[in-house]
Amino acid sequence: MVGEEGAFVLGWDEVLTEEELSTTLKVLCMSEEEFREYKEQDSWEDNSEEEENSTLSNEVLSRLKTPCKKLLYDSILLTLESYASDLKAEHDLLNNKEAYEKLSRREQQALHVRYGQKRILHQLLELVQ
Repeated sequence: MVGEEGAFVLGWDEVLTEEELSTTLKVLCMSEEEFREYKEQDSWEDNSEEEENSTLSNEVLSRLKTPCKKLLYDSILLTLESYASDLKAEHDLLNNKEAYEKLSRREQQALHVRYGQKRILHQLLELVQ
């Protein structure tokens, strides 16, 4: 369901791997009985028109059912815990000109990427609380 890399791609305004996330949330939030029925109906490939026409925008994410929001929230927290530093530490380093300039160009670029990733994750945390 998640794809080869085992991750979802999230952007500022929407989920970029929306089909994978939508299916994953749907399945993980099902009861055992609902899952059996879903599996028996070969619903893996059959998406309703509603699902095909909706994007997982931030607005839609904020309106998910409570179990799905909880699952996303916990997943986001786990992802944030995998980083060696928090958002504030990255922000402080970006704003400390002297410390920032001591970093190699590659380290600076990595810092910008990590900071952007963490900002998106924090934004999503707020949406699914």
